[in-house]
Amino acid sequence: MMERTVHDTALPKSEFGVLMPVNVFFDDFDPFGMLHNSRYQILVERAFVAFWRNVGIGGSTGLEKDAFNVVKAFTVIYDAPVTAYGEHAVHLWMERMGSTSATVGFRVCSIDGVTTYAHGSRTVVRLDSITLQPTPWSDRVREIARTIEGPQGGIE
Repeated sequence: MMERTVHDTALPKSEFGVLMPVNVFFDDFDPFGMLHNSRYQILVERAFVAFWRNVGIGGSTGLEKDAFNVVKAFTVIYDAPVTAYGEHAVHLWMERMGSTSATVGFRVCSIDGVTTYAHGSRTVVRLDSITLQPTPWSDRVREIARTIEGPQGGIE
């Protein structure tokens, strides 16, 4: 396993992809003392944004160039409840990258990556910020995506 770094901060190791630390707060819980189902998607979105911004994609507003993309599909399967607040992780990996879309797999998991609480995928489409039509990913984003490529590969 290769240890990855984000701004010189060591991230937990994974066989593929990257584990991004996320925080679960007390107010993320439902009345049953479990992480509310809607919060899983928020944790995943925050991990994606943090990953891309840490490698220089997103600019000052988060809407420049390759960061101007919209979610086409988001699937989540809940495996076990999160019942403790504090630091957890989202394991991210690139499943497929086409000319204008990208599908990333994820797991919401313990900070060490051992326990999986939920898993799924998220597909986005890059848009031209003026025409709002699909537009190709840059070569730079493709290079970065290869660093978190999943076991199946799939970057065109």
